Amino acid sequence: MYTASDLRKGLKVIIDDEPYIVTLFEFSKPGKGQALYRTKLRNMITGLTIDRTFREGDTFEPASLEERAMQYLYKEGDHYYFMDNETYEQIMISEESLGEAKNFLTENLNVEILLFRDRPIGVELPNFVNLRVVKTETWVKGDTSKTDYKPATVETGYELRVPPFIEEGELITIDTRTGEFSKRVKE
Repeated sequence: MYTASDLRKGLKVIIDDEPYIVTLFEFSKPGKGQALYRTKLRNMITGLTIDRTFREGDTFEPASLEERAMQYLYKEGDHYYFMDNETYEQIMISEESLGEAKNFLTENLNVEILLFRDRPIGVELPNFVNLRVVKTETWVKGDTSKTDYKPATVETGYELRVPPFIEEGELITIDTRTGEFSKRVKE
């Protein structure tokens, strides 16, 4: 069990039977009375942020989160299916729970699935993924009237801006943390 004095940024605790992560923490000691711990907490399932103030004697249960190495298999409707690399057990995650991660998932991609009480609540992608460009404008050599980057669509349907020399069918590396073009992959 944690006490209010153990609170710090990044700590994961259970509040109202849901996992939360502390995103902001302030300690204050008024002249009289107990010390106060003001926090901002983000719900790790819904993503909602709440403000809470705790007193010195308050206690918290640590959030029992588990990360498992899994492989993305396929999408069916609004659900994405993953397979545990050790047990070969399959789990399903809704498109809503995946958030922006869905833009970078390709078949057989290895990811880390965050589980809370054996329920998947998030996906941690590798920092960089390789995706094939399926649609972009053609670039005419010497054309300097346009901007430095042009729009492109990759195989997952994700749209981003790429340098003008990138053409349809090319494999590019995308930074999953920012969603931006990183480099062209030599094949």
